[in-house]
Amino acid sequence: MKRIALILSAALFVLAAVSCKNAKTAESAADGEAAKEGPAAGAIVYFNLDRVLEEYDMANDLRSAVETKVNSIQQEINRRGTKLEKDVKAFQDKIDKGLLTRSVAEVQGQKLQQQQNSFQQYAAQKQQEMAEEQQVMLNQIGDAIKTFLDEFNAEKQYAMILSTQGGVLPAPVAAADSELDITDAILEGLNAAYVKTKAKETK
Repeated sequence: MKRIALILSAALFVLAAVSCKNAKTAESAADGEAAKEGPAAGAIVYFNLDRVLEEYDMANDLRSAVETKVNSIQQEINRRGTKLEKDVKAFQDKIDKGLLTRSVAEVQGQKLQQQQNSFQQYAAQKQQEMAEEQQVMLNQIGDAIKTFLDEFNAEKQYAMILSTQGGVLPAPVAAADSELDITDAILEGLNAAYVKTKAKETK
């Protein structure tokens, strides 16, 4: 009789251990699933804006297009500036060597002054164009991120989404639980939305 009781006790102990282990496994799986889904609704979360700007495909494509335009404009400014410098140097050489009469030198000097004024106006205009191109690019990226975040949070229902940037104490998030960092989720969503937009544009 005692032997049967001992066997039953041992069996109950094994069953309890197995049950406990299964419960822990289920709890661990549930935790893993929750972590995969991200922070709960109502949480205050944050994302790294530097990473988003570096890894967002739309930002990289726009940046590349603007850089190409800006480089082209800068090359034209440099080309015109170099030509003007050569004309001025050639004019000065002729004066130094006494190859021009005073009247001819005055006429050519006035023409060169007009060319210089024209070049300065052109360069200033093009510098403004480059600044506008870059500002429009930043506005487009900012608008796309804001539009996505509005839709993203309509689903996730976070209390607040903060953005942080690099540095020793990145503002406004000086310290936070890494589980509240939703940068990966935002990048995944932004890039997926951009792929869809590009697909529509190519149709």
